[in-house]
Amino acid sequence: MKAMKRERVPGKKKAHQVKIYTLSTCGWCKKTKELLKDLDVEFEYVDIDTLSGDDLVEANEEIKKYNPYRTYPTIVIDQGKHVILGFKDKEIKEKLSG
Repeated sequence: MKAMKRERVPGKKKAHQVKIYTLSTCGWCKKTKELLKDLDVEFEYVDIDTLSGDDLVEANEEIKKYNPYRTYPTIVIDQGKHVILGFKDKEIKEKLSG
């Protein structure tokens, strides 16, 4: 099975592995992406609502591991060491400052 397509956004800060699960139409998801870009953090994201077939199934299984309610955005830092649900800018900055 091929890996689900993720979008990579380059940044100078690569100390943490950051993945976000988003919806393309979600305002809070867009704010989260903008915040990460402003912080110059490298991250990957998946717009769940643009997927179909196996990719959608895989994405839903993946997000359920971190957030059983599947709310967006779901921010996963360092493979689940930290999981932030929703746009919590202070918490995001705090977790990524180290």
